[in-house]
Amino acid sequence: MNINTPNPASKANKGIFYAVITNLTFWVLIAIIAGVLLGHFSPENGVKMEILGAKFISLIKLFIGPIIFLTIVLGISGMGNLKKVGRIGVKALTYFEIVSTVALAIGVAVAYLFQPGKIDKSSLTLGDASQYTGGAAKQFSWLEFFLSNFTLQVLLAAIVCGIALNFYKKREQTILVLERISNVVFLGLKYVMYLAPIGAFGGMAYTIGKFGLGTLIPLGKLMLCVYLTMALFVFLILGTILRYYKISILSILKYIKEELLLVLGTSSSEAALPSIMVKLERMGCSKSVVGLVIPTGYSFNLDGTSIYLSMSVIFLAQLYDVHLSFFEILTVIGILMITSKGAAGVTGSGFIVLASTLTALHKIPVEGLAFLLGVDKFMSEARAITNLIGNTVATIIISKTERDFTELDLNPVLEE
Repeated sequence: MNINTPNPASKANKGIFYAVITNLTFWVLIAIIAGVLLGHFSPENGVKMEILGAKFISLIKLFIGPIIFLTIVLGISGMGNLKKVGRIGVKALTYFEIVSTVALAIGVAVAYLFQPGKIDKSSLTLGDASQYTGGAAKQFSWLEFFLSNFTLQVLLAAIVCGIALNFYKKREQTILVLERISNVVFLGLKYVMYLAPIGAFGGMAYTIGKFGLGTLIPLGKLMLCVYLTMALFVFLILGTILRYYKISILSILKYIKEELLLVLGTSSSEAALPSIMVKLERMGCSKSVVGLVIPTGYSFNLDGTSIYLSMSVIFLAQLYDVHLSFFEILTVIGILMITSKGAAGVTGSGFIVLASTLTALHKIPVEGLAFLLGVDKFMSEARAITNLIGNTVATIIISKTERDFTELDLNPVLEE
């Protein structure tokens, strides 16, 4: 036997090992474990690690304005001439808003039903929210929100610019410039997210060091609730919508299984954008509907992100014992209907929008983000997968309503 002959099994094992050690999730997991151990066995040093989590959050918040502005402008301008695509565009946006609102409402309902943020006050005390918000929580005012909120100002400016850009003579050149800027911003966010293990380590070490191992219980409950809620949304809500058109949600999931695995590995639904568009066209959706609905949906139809955001806000409210009235809950949903439109299918964007939402609400401590940081990465896969499924279903439904759908072909093999 030739001892120099490469062993296929050995090469495969090395490939798996390399994939594991280069996966950000792996290092976030290691960082969380290290943070838990430090916080438990050396609480004093664990509390000192707060600065790592705080600095990471501050760094993330720098991307809020640019990402929301560029995402919304490109999402609207990407529709092309609004008069030509008006009917499909309005129909798609109406569908996006209705389904996203349902997702937000389901997230709030499940969070209140299972109350993942409710904790045993005798074993874990986070303190009063006023110590973080600078005094007694102010009564929310829509007028103050509209006049003083930076996030909303960016959103409104982006909407105006996006619409105006459709009528600008040099629209294509401007879009190209904005896309290049967007690529640079998202590249910057990508590199910042490489620091997530450091932020997760600091956030978890501080949390466990100051509040004890009891904090792992509500975090675990939140993760379980998020995954169960997203499964409920996909199979019950999206499944029912497809069933009306005599299409099985299971057959769709089987058809796009490669894209789902890609999203699972990258935590980004954008990773599957090119291939999902090809598959939807091959399935029978018209090229024009796919070209309009999918890119727009990546900015305006983020069902998984909507569920995560609404559940996280209620979770933090429960955690800090902040009572939200029915009107304030509706306000939270209203704010998220706006801010969630700034979440692109890129890792870390959901966390950015959550930060901007808490800042806009002025009632729930933004510092609570440090508490979520340790598990955010593990919920991003569920968000991205649900977003991809939601946009796939949306494209099919819009094609059906436009009567622009050829014979359904669910052969998963793509033709070269």
